[in-house]
Amino acid sequence: MASVLSYESLVHAVAGAVGSMTAMTVFFPLDTARLRLQVDEKRKSKTTHMVLLEIIKEEGLLAPYRGWFPVISSLCCSNFVYFYTFNSLKAVWVKGQHSTTGKDLVVGFVAGVVNVLLTTPLWVVNTRLKLQGAKFRNEDIVPTNYNGIIDAFHQIIRDEGILALWNGTFPSLLLVFNPAIQFMFYEGLKRQLLKKRMKLSSVDVFIIGAIAKAIATTVTYPLQTVQSILRFGHHRLNPENRTLGSLRNILYLLHQRVRRFGIMGLYKGLEAKLLQTALTAALMFLVYEKLTAATFTVMGLKSALKR
Repeated sequence: MASVLSYESLVHAVAGAVGSMTAMTVFFPLDTARLRLQVDEKRKSKTTHMVLLEIIKEEGLLAPYRGWFPVISSLCCSNFVYFYTFNSLKAVWVKGQHSTTGKDLVVGFVAGVVNVLLTTPLWVVNTRLKLQGAKFRNEDIVPTNYNGIIDAFHQIIRDEGILALWNGTFPSLLLVFNPAIQFMFYEGLKRQLLKKRMKLSSVDVFIIGAIAKAIATTVTYPLQTVQSILRFGHHRLNPENRTLGSLRNILYLLHQRVRRFGIMGLYKGLEAKLLQTALTAALMFLVYEKLTAATFTVMGLKSALKR
């Protein structure tokens, strides 16, 4: 119990939250481009820079940062929960022993499940706020009109029911493999490098963070596309196909995507996603490791970079 409620876990959680907020703020426009490509199926532009240029031209210079606050708020909560759970469970399970790739994967998976169940409502709201006011090519998308985070929660619960806040939970639960795979590769690569040197450099952390996230993103991207559509929840679909996050709806959306756009339709926006997530994860891990190392040094504890 002491390991779960330790200062070390709190430091990891705060550092993870700060790192993710910093990284997402820097690369936020890339995430905007990715989301448009996933949700707006009829958008013809396929490259990240062309989508961003279109958004700026049609919606204004600050449009790529639309929805920044709800996204950052959700990301802060989400990463705090994930890093706290991951490091607490790891401390309890490993107990001073050397961790293994298998243990990292299991701990990452459990931490991901906890994170999804607690923070999905925040992600549903921020997805809708981020797309509000966007100029879509797809006429099947119904526009929204929310006046901030609280109003979005209120309208969704009033008009769609409280369970709508957990739209996309099923694919999100499947997608816990994304951070689990990411942390498995990150921790594994870090252990391999630490066998050859005493300390990791900033470049080392940045590169292995980017590699780990790129692998995880590529493996799980089709489900991420479905997740975005489910969270947005404003396509005019038949009632039986409305997005409650069931396996049937996931398979339906995947089938529709392939039927209309071919197998590559499942990977529409992957370029933007890889660019955004790899760079964001790399910067996040860099800030996270440096912040935890500095904090542990001040507290007189062992540096996180030497785990």
